[in-house]
Amino acid sequence: MKNKILKELKVLLVEDEENIARLLKDAIGDNFHSFIVACDGVEGRELFIKIKPDIVITDINMPRLSGLDMAKELKQINSDIPIIILSAFSEKEKLFGAIDVGVTKYFLKPFDPDELLDYINTLAPKLGNKHIELSEGFVFNKTTNALYKNDRFVALTKNEIKFLSLLLENMNTIIDDKTIKENLWGNEVSDERLRTFIRRIRAKTSKKLIVNVKGIGYKLEV
Repeated sequence: MKNKILKELKVLLVEDEENIARLLKDAIGDNFHSFIVACDGVEGRELFIKIKPDIVITDINMPRLSGLDMAKELKQINSDIPIIILSAFSEKEKLFGAIDVGVTKYFLKPFDPDELLDYINTLAPKLGNKHIELSEGFVFNKTTNALYKNDRFVALTKNEIKFLSLLLENMNTIIDDKTIKENLWGNEVSDERLRTFIRRIRAKTSKKLIVNVKGIGYKLEV
């Protein structure tokens, strides 16, 4: 069961030492849905926003942006994200700094990759619920960004997936037209283009799944 859960997880490793990054990826990377490597804190922050990983593993001392400073920023974006710190240093101030940031675990180099994998296994049951059950028999897989209807795959465009993800991230909120336009196209588009887009995705899915709240916007029926 644990291995099955790990296969649903996306891991982001932020490590500026290329040999360590390669060692970790080769040792445990195949256990996960994806194991993405960033070379410093700035790239790590950018990839975090882009891929939305389930776990972050980071070195503590890196150029441009340290692991702790990056962790602070990531916690502001998602306070629940588990962050594991790797460090060759055991100074008390760094340990206290990691605790203050809300880091989940601290590993001192050198360490056994299997110990790291064992620890992630203890987190996995809390992170493995990647299938969101919606109304009308629809299920959305957050890891693969795939929609299913009664176990049958529903083919969606990139923007349709972005639209569903937006509704899922704001489950209890009605999303207005302006917010949809900004998230999907990044610029001003006509109301007619938006209406056409909504009609097409509702035709592929269900009018009962994507609810039109007249004069306000749209929401997802769970």
